[in-house]
Amino acid sequence: MSDRADAVEADRALKAKHRTMWALGDYPAVATRVIAGLGPVLVEACGVKDGDKVLDVAAGSGNASIPAAMAGGDVVASDLTPELLDEGRREAAARGVELRWQEADAEALPFADGSFDTVMSCVGVMFAPHHQATADELVRVCRPGGTIGLVSWTPEGFIGEMFATMKPYAPPPPPGAQPPPLWGREEHVRTLLGDRVTEVEARRQPLAVDLFDRPEAFREFFKATYGPTIAVYRNIADDAEKTAALDEALDGLAARALRNGAMEWEYLLLTARRSGTAPA
Repeated sequence: MSDRADAVEADRALKAKHRTMWALGDYPAVATRVIAGLGPVLVEACGVKDGDKVLDVAAGSGNASIPAAMAGGDVVASDLTPELLDEGRREAAARGVELRWQEADAEALPFADGSFDTVMSCVGVMFAPHHQATADELVRVCRPGGTIGLVSWTPEGFIGEMFATMKPYAPPPPPGAQPPPLWGREEHVRTLLGDRVTEVEARRQPLAVDLFDRPEAFREFFKATYGPTIAVYRNIADDAEKTAALDEALDGLAARALRNGAMEWEYLLLTARRSGTAPA
């Protein structure tokens, strides 16, 4: 097999692994019960209005896609994991919202250049393994003068710290894969987008989370619902000592973050304008 064929096969296997991971547990429960407030924040920051063509990349079950459609956007929700899209379809139908759901790889989007007025992602594209390839696609499918909007967990925030806590217990990342929380650093995203965008606005903001009244409640919820956490625990399932150590580490992280029954999870909200002039 040629080097090119080897690379294609390796990428296919990696994406299949990601697809399987995000289908574990119940991510829609995280989206609706824990981080529901992030989608509307992103939609408002992007200025989505009636008739705008909107692409939500790595949309999951529609945390931002559905609010964008409710704001009047002509929305396509794309994600690598069809199970999440199925949940999104059900949620949108229950809320009487119409949009299109399409399985797609954030690193190879099946859309023409400049197809959308707004291209956004809510804690989604940050988990694609190859950051530059993902950023290139976000820019490519956004029309000149259009908006790119991203919400990403910061490395220093609670979820960034959770990933750092889990890292010693996780399998090693594949060659070339970059850590997701890097998307939560403004300078990293500016470098990825380069001079292809202008009017970059970025600010770190807290998400208030009041679902968990004690550290163990957080840990058990994420062990049951959140694909990356489930995958890490499966990696050490045969080692009771490591499992207990990770339990203790996550409990300690949550205990430090809990204040009067609530936490604040920091994220980066970044918007930018696609460079160039839109056709007359």
